Amino acid sequence: MGNTPSGIPPPGQGQGNQQSDKDKKEPQKKKWEPPLPTRVGKKKRRGPSAASKLPDVYPTTRCRLRLYKLERIKDYLLLEEEFIQNQERAKPESREEKFEEDRSKVDDLRGSPMAVGTLEEIIDDDHAIISTASGPEFYVTIMSYVDKDLLEPGCQVLLHHKTQSIVGVLQDDADPMVSVMKLDKAPTESYADIGGLDAQIQEIKESVELPLTHPELYEEMGIKPPKGVILYGVPGTGKTLLAKAVANQTSATFLRVVGSELIQKYLGDGPKLVRELFRVAEEHAPSIVFIDEIDAIGTKRYDSTSGGEREIQRTMLELLNQLDGFDTRGDVKVIMATNRIESLDPALIRPGRIDRKIEFPLPDVKTKRHIFKLHTSRMSLSEDVDLEEFVMTKDDLSGADIKAVCTEAGLLALRERRMRVTKVDFTSAREKVLYRKNEGTPEGLYL
Repeated sequence: MGNTPSGIPPPGQGQGNQQSDKDKKEPQKKKWEPPLPTRVGKKKRRGPSAASKLPDVYPTTRCRLRLYKLERIKDYLLLEEEFIQNQERAKPESREEKFEEDRSKVDDLRGSPMAVGTLEEIIDDDHAIISTASGPEFYVTIMSYVDKDLLEPGCQVLLHHKTQSIVGVLQDDADPMVSVMKLDKAPTESYADIGGLDAQIQEIKESVELPLTHPELYEEMGIKPPKGVILYGVPGTGKTLLAKAVANQTSATFLRVVGSELIQKYLGDGPKLVRELFRVAEEHAPSIVFIDEIDAIGTKRYDSTSGGEREIQRTMLELLNQLDGFDTRGDVKVIMATNRIESLDPALIRPGRIDRKIEFPLPDVKTKRHIFKLHTSRMSLSEDVDLEEFVMTKDDLSGADIKAVCTEAGLLALRERRMRVTKVDFTSAREKVLYRKNEGTPEGLYL
């Protein structure tokens, strides 16, 4: 009676096994959870948030207990403010790192390299029309981090290299070549280094220096000072040297440019460079603009089918326009230099644009003597050297030729390991310089 038969399971044991099998077969169902609340489309609650809200103070009636509780809350808030300030002071590096990270993100958005273009027209706050040096105009977007106050038609902007979007503004929109033309250090040459040319020095002082230093003299006289001068003459007579002396003596801004630098590759770049040159001169007034070898762009106009010749003529027309656009104060003066004045356009050298033409002839006997003394003042000369013999010769030697004679004589003395220059050295140097000047190349060289 107490033991059950071996083949029959005890009561309740079979049912338990069946239920465990059902539990294994059927997966457990997850309990239903309400969805997370969303704030999309709901109005934001007014007033302070729950985190920053002050606790309720009881009792509500005015009593000493309420005053003590309010003072305790105030002390807690002051401690919290002081703790936050100390934490901010203790982490300056993290703030700089954050700024650096933001800058790197902006640089990544800008891309590299960036193209340079010109802003033609602003359509709205986010779109504009720009033009590039390649020619076409583009309707582009303005990035949100660009300072809109700096944008104005005609300014230089930075463009993304792929999308052409405006990613920055160039503050100094002057052409980089114009900045190179500006003379930062004054030359060492002065009027004392010029042999002779007393009349030419006096004329350029009256035309360039005096109007900048004492403009009231011309107003009292009732005349307008000259706008510009042109220095012309054979090569080597001291035209560029006189311009360097002017740059040394005056305190005005000196801009020097060679005429060939105004000839650019793309159409319109030459006239634009001329405009930028005179704009920078007006900004840094009083200033002097020295254009050497003006015959590179100022030749007489003629009908030409070449695009390059027409571009050179357009550059000269812009130069004529800038020469006529000066104000009456005369804060900007122009000095030009050439050795072929007969090839220049008559409209360029007419009175009103170039009011004074200063000729530089070959040096006379007095000027030769002065130039020889200047170049031989630091040389060790032998006793047999008589400079008057070389001064009184009837050779057409310019100032540069006389300098070449002195330099060549010194080189001949160094070749023979002598520290003194003799008369034979000067004679040989003079013959060599005259041969190179008159003959040029030996006969039969290109036959």
